[in-house]
Amino acid sequence: QVQLVESGGGLVQAGGSLRLSCAASRTFGSMGWFRQAPGKEREFVAAISWEASTKSYVDGVKGRFTISRDNAENTVILQMNTLKPEDTAVYYCAAATPRGSIWRTIARDIAQDYDYWGQGTQVTVSS
Repeated sequence: QVQLVESGGGLVQAGGSLRLSCAASRTFGSMGWFRQAPGKEREFVAAISWEASTKSYVDGVKGRFTISRDNAENTVILQMNTLKPEDTAVYYCAAATPRGSIWRTIARDIAQDYDYWGQGTQVTVSS
């Protein structure tokens, strides 16, 4: 069965860093991260295409977060630097089944485009 296992969440002071990891049980196309803060809707954070040359970020994390992947290990990483209290949320890994003729080169930023989700990992940033 398909599994996405997340790790790396925790408590950090504002300005600090965390590295989130998501290990998948098989190869996927686009993979990404979403987050949900208390009382708010789930929002897109970052995504990366299968060949890793295409990346997408929500405006609020550009320059601070970096997404990467290792297809040999079926793993996607979110390196989060200069964390802010507003980054506090549960972070979810998402994986998309390859579809269409350009699946290798697209980074999907819409939640409904993803087929599988991790359990989530808590990130808390204190001020």
